[in-house]
Amino acid sequence: MEISPDQHDDPSARPGSLSQWLASQPGLAAEAAGLLLSLVEPLHSYASVKSLASGRYVFASTGLDQLFGRPSVAGSSDSELMRADEAIGMRRVEQTVMAQRHVVVSEHRLEIGGRRREFTVTRAPLGAEHLLAVWHERTEERHRESHLQRALQQLEQQQKSLEQIRREMELGSGRDEVSGLYLRAQFDDQLLREIDLSTREHREFALVIIALDPAPAAVQALGEEAQQRMLEGVGRMLRANTRAMDAACRIGEQRFAVLLSGVGLATAHARMEQLRRQCTAQIIVLNGQDLGLSLSMGVASFPHTASKQEEILAASEAAVLEAQRRGGNQVVLASIPFGA
Repeated sequence: MEISPDQHDDPSARPGSLSQWLASQPGLAAEAAGLLLSLVEPLHSYASVKSLASGRYVFASTGLDQLFGRPSVAGSSDSELMRADEAIGMRRVEQTVMAQRHVVVSEHRLEIGGRRREFTVTRAPLGAEHLLAVWHERTEERHRESHLQRALQQLEQQQKSLEQIRREMELGSGRDEVSGLYLRAQFDDQLLREIDLSTREHREFALVIIALDPAPAAVQALGEEAQQRMLEGVGRMLRANTRAMDAACRIGEQRFAVLLSGVGLATAHARMEQLRRQCTAQIIVLNGQDLGLSLSMGVASFPHTASKQEEILAASEAAVLEAQRRGGNQVVLASIPFGA
């Protein structure tokens, strides 16, 4: 059971409060109370008023009657509706509300009809001797959260198994063990070959530098395993979204490169924007938590951006740094120099 006080000690004392307005309109008070109750029940919430002197409910909405399977909860005490330990928990929160004289929100788990039910109960003092409570059932919501957690854990286990199989298959193949992509040496050779081929055949190609954006503090706190899981995710996405004629490589600790053979700047930008969106939607799980994946990309082209190896690399790197400077998770085109 969790207890949390509202931020305001006495909401009814604030100028312009509903209670002050109703006090000035005695003819509308009863009607307003009825309308508020009619709004509460469709939201799967129930209202009750309890007398602290007798410990019995003096009012309960229809939904509360149905919940406990009684013609009327009014006139009953908690000990008649629930187990002794559950009734004690309810009483403890009620004492806190009356002692502190402010709204308190608490969580309760009750066994009703042989089934465990979970509720958030918001209580407020009603005069000196009564307590107003609004019950909201969270049972189905908690079940959905539990199912989602189990699904994430299963997905995490599947990702671990797939990555282990991939590593075993690619052992000794000259690929990076974590991402499954080619290493820096293969990338440099491929870039030189692509420059030579494009020069001889008078065609263009695109070079994309990809950087893993800094992770949120909560993900960084998970340590090296979280970092490795994200690198694995980038590798999966690049392998799945590049053609056989392209080259996807890991060129640094958090840097990747993609050579898009025979692709112009506009097409390369469109493809990388699509890849960025897919990566953002990718679920990468560690200990049941979705880590998220944010990438910045810098796109340059040969020969429009640069016609030499070091120049096109520098242009792509400058573009990816600009993407991160703008906040990350975006694609930036390298500038095209204009001159004689």
